Amino acid sequence: MQDSIIIKAPAKLNLFLRIIGQKNNGHHIIRTGITFLDLCDEVKICLSDINNISYSGPFKPSSSIYENDIIVKVLNNIPINNRLKFKINITKNIPWKAGLGSASTDAASLIKGFEKLGLIRNIDNQLLSKIGADIPACYYGHNCLATGIGDQINSDIDFPKYYFVLVIPNVKLSTFEMYSRVSKYLKFDQDYFEKISHLKSLHEDDNGNDFEKIVKKEYKQILDLLNFLSSFKDSVFSRMSGSGSCCYVVFENKEKALKAFDLTLRKFSNYWIYLAENNIK
Repeated sequence: MQDSIIIKAPAKLNLFLRIIGQKNNGHHIIRTGITFLDLCDEVKICLSDINNISYSGPFKPSSSIYENDIIVKVLNNIPINNRLKFKINITKNIPWKAGLGSASTDAASLIKGFEKLGLIRNIDNQLLSKIGADIPACYYGHNCLATGIGDQINSDIDFPKYYFVLVIPNVKLSTFEMYSRVSKYLKFDQDYFEKISHLKSLHEDDNGNDFEKIVKKEYKQILDLLNFLSSFKDSVFSRMSGSGSCCYVVFENKEKALKAFDLTLRKFSNYWIYLAENNIK
């Protein structure tokens, strides 16, 4: 058996996100198209004499680990021989609290690393969803349609090759807090839910991001940013990813994306800005 492995953890991007209902237990029912980017964290797992989790990179936590660290949650929920100890280092290149799946992709990649080391098997979506709603999609790691509470993954989906100018303003948005505001801004239509909730193929209503209805009312920085990104005439569309705060504009042509990147950098020099592409093999 190998005693160490390195796994890349790609950022996820929501190409659309609709919140179409809510379960009795409070979990929201969503419908979202997800693609993955060439912006990646790196998860290194080594067998060790003691358990140790450490972070490096530009988006490492200010303390030794994150509050309610998802890596600890993985170790507490995945059935691994408890006599084995691990040194886990994660290089953080993906900003957190931005809608890019920063924690979820690390957790999914850690699980994949354990599988490659032969330490676990028979992982199912129920177990993955117990750790986090985005974990099943990040575990799959390719273009997909996620429905239910994010636990139902349809992999028979193919999104185009795109180039993205990603922009994060100086705002951090908590997924939990954003979902807690949904009822204030959205009303669920039962007829619409019945029409769309079980569709496994893409539908004409698969566009937009319902969380934008919240941020446009409560965060002027994000409203101004989305308005700016929507002004690029050569773009395909502009949007926010997940529960935010990362906003982006999409191009089919890399040269046009580079021009937009330069203009955005001049306009928002104090924001995090990154040029990414999807469908990376």
